[in-house]
Amino acid sequence: MDEASARPESISAAEFHRAPGVTDWRVTGSGPQAVFTATSLAHSARFVAPIVAAAERFGVLPDIDVRPEGVVVRVAFGDEGIPAAATGFAAAVSEAAADLSLTADPSRVQSVGIYVAQHSQVDARRFFTAALGYEELGDTDAVDPLRRGPQLAFNPITGDTPSRGRTHFDVFVPADQAQARVDAALAAGGRLADDSHAPAWWSLASPDNHGVDIAAWTDTYD
Repeated sequence: MDEASARPESISAAEFHRAPGVTDWRVTGSGPQAVFTATSLAHSARFVAPIVAAAERFGVLPDIDVRPEGVVVRVAFGDEGIPAAATGFAAAVSEAAADLSLTADPSRVQSVGIYVAQHSQVDARRFFTAALGYEELGDTDAVDPLRRGPQLAFNPITGDTPSRGRTHFDVFVPADQAQARVDAALAAGGRLADDSHAPAWWSLASPDNHGVDIAAWTDTYD
């Protein structure tokens, strides 16, 4: 029996964080993620082979974003939650990063979603999937097939004025970074629209009243 098959099928964010060796990682709206800074593109590229080896060892399929500034590694949510094998994979990746002198920077971890609010009698998803080249996901969402762009969520507003768009951004950040992100946005001219759900999420508005939710709940749910 391999290491992945010996584990339960999926775990929560809290269970993920209780596993050994995952302190570099945070759970955002797109799954467990870590950012490792590098000194050059070549430095980042040397990290790919150990990541692939860990992925094959633990039976996960991560997204790897290689940049001159560093490498972003993410394990997407499964149908029921975080794949249990993600903990062993994450620990192995962090160990490989340390061996290559790549430094984890949890403050850079985030994922962005766009919440497309629509009138209850309108189905805007077909338009957005066509315009962006996205694919439908479930009953209400749409995604970039290669997971490059933000996920879209389409939710009707009953009784809203037809032909009036009310779209806002969902920014998923680590729980230990959320308050600092909120404070920075407020200091930059934003206003607090609703903090009744904090520290799960805060609803902010830009100076011209565009909405942004800073969400941390994905990093702590159990």
